[in-house]
Amino acid sequence: MPADLHCHSVRSDGTLTPKEIVMLAKTVGLSAVAVTDHDTFTGADEAVQAGKIIGIDVIYGAEVSCYDYAHGKKVHILCYLPENPEVLEPMLHNTSELRRQTLLKVLPQILKEYPMPEELVFAKAEGSAGFYKQHIMHALIDAGYTGEVFGEVFKRLFGRNGTAKTRFDYPDVYEALELIHKAQGIAVLAHPAVYGNYDIIPKLIQRGLDGIEVCYPRAAAEDLKELSLICDRYGLIKTSGTDFHGRNSKIPLMLGTCTTEDSEVEKLKKLADK
Repeated sequence: MPADLHCHSVRSDGTLTPKEIVMLAKTVGLSAVAVTDHDTFTGADEAVQAGKIIGIDVIYGAEVSCYDYAHGKKVHILCYLPENPEVLEPMLHNTSELRRQTLLKVLPQILKEYPMPEELVFAKAEGSAGFYKQHIMHALIDAGYTGEVFGEVFKRLFGRNGTAKTRFDYPDVYEALELIHKAQGIAVLAHPAVYGNYDIIPKLIQRGLDGIEVCYPRAAAEDLKELSLICDRYGLIKTSGTDFHGRNSKIPLMLGTCTTEDSEVEKLKKLADK
C-alpha cells in the first residue's frame, strides 16, 4: 500500500487535527502518512504518537518555507526524519513569527473593510503554531462576508493587488538546506512547478538535495515524467503527496490523491538511518 507524504493539520493551515489525519490515512488504506505542517514539527509530534496507537506508520516531518533570492521565487523544502529537529526550531519559529506579525499589521485594514471583532479571527487560530490567511478567511465566512476560503474576497484582500497583500523575508533556500542536513534530516524539494523552481534543481542537487516530490495535485503529466527522470539520473528519492489541507484547499482533494511507493519510503528511511 502506498504512502501520502505531504499533509497539513490544524497546527498550521489545515483543518483536521494530526490524529484525525492519521485515522483517515488508516481508514483509506495507506501504509504510511506524513504530517508536514508549515514551519513546525508540532503536528508531526502528535501524529507520531497517534500512529503508534492507531497502528499506521507515520513519517516525521515539516514543510520549510524558503526563498530563492537569485530568481525571486518561493521554494518549499520538505524535511523528513531529522534526528535533531531542535536544530531547525529557531529558523522555523522565526518564520512563523514573521508571518504572524505581518498579518497582524494588515488585520486592522481587513477589519475596517469587513467589520467584525478581532477575537473572532484569533479564535480560528487557536491550536495552530502559526497565524495564517486561512484563519482570517474562516472568520470572514462565519461573519457572513463570504462562503469560501479562496474566492473573490480572498483575491480582493490577498491577491496580487490586494488591499491586505503581505510580504516578509523567508530563509534563504540554501541556508535552509544546510540546516536540514545539520539536523540530520532528509531534504526533498516540494511541488517544483508550483513556484517555478526547475531552474535551481541542479544547484540544489549540488548542495545535497536528497529527493524531489514528483507527483502532487498541481503537477502536469510532463512534470511527473521530467522530475522522475531527474531523480533516476541523480539517484534521488521520489516522493509524492497530496498537499492535503482538508477543506482549506481550492479544489477538494482526498487524502491519498498522490502517493509514494513503498520502495521510495524505504529509501527515505534507510537514508535517515545512515
